[in-house]
Amino acid sequence: TTPSPAPPSGNFYARWSARTNAIQSKQPAWPPPLATTYTGLFQVVRTDMVRQIAPKGTYTWNFDNSKCVSFITPGNLEFDIDLPPYIKHNTTAVDGWGDFSFLAKYRIASGNAKHGAYTLSVWALTTVPTGQAKNGSTNASVQPNLGAGKGFGNFDVQSTIGATLPTGNPATNASGRPVIWNTVAQYKIGKLFWPELESNATFFKGGPNDGKTQEFITPGIIIGKCALHPGDKQSRPGLAFGGGMQIAASHFHSYNHSVILTARWIY
Repeated sequence: TTPSPAPPSGNFYARWSARTNAIQSKQPAWPPPLATTYTGLFQVVRTDMVRQIAPKGTYTWNFDNSKCVSFITPGNLEFDIDLPPYIKHNTTAVDGWGDFSFLAKYRIASGNAKHGAYTLSVWALTTVPTGQAKNGSTNASVQPNLGAGKGFGNFDVQSTIGATLPTGNPATNASGRPVIWNTVAQYKIGKLFWPELESNATFFKGGPNDGKTQEFITPGIIIGKCALHPGDKQSRPGLAFGGGMQIAASHFHSYNHSVILTARWIY
């Protein structure tokens, strides 16, 4: 009789970790930027805090900023589950929870530092109208995206483009179908420091801002990954932190000097 194959060694997490390491070993080791969506596959628990200042001087805090957990599966796939953010105003507007969202990403092609240092992915972000007291949209929306990146030694550039497509009115009348184009340049200093500069542009199509463009220049830095077991190269758990500020670069802008803080548990 043919002997049965030996069962995989280690517990579930050890097998999952090894599989994730193998998938990510085929792409560059860049950190996800502050605002631009990462163009490779990443597995992380993440939370952000964002403070936006409106032209009249009022400000809004966004706790979590629609971030939560992402995980990688076989087949070059990533799935993100984003919990609703909590929106806090310093005006008469009512505080409350925003919209729930989830993302599915497929990595089309990639190469690590020894094989071209590049990424090419597509993904779709779906938002569900769960917001309270006008802190979210009135309709669900789908946002298809295309992203690519290229590395040159310690330097890399990643760029993404997509469009937010509401599924019905009144959201379509209120926001139109904006096109979002983000680009980030990152440079690695030492083992942990990744200063970056982003361009975050929105081109409004339809709605009250039809034809207008809103752009921010975002200087920032990512620190990490700070490995919990630095002596074990196969160990995944670690922490990363970062911060930056979105500075309006266009005449039209709904806010300015937006502070972004991020904390990430890489597992």
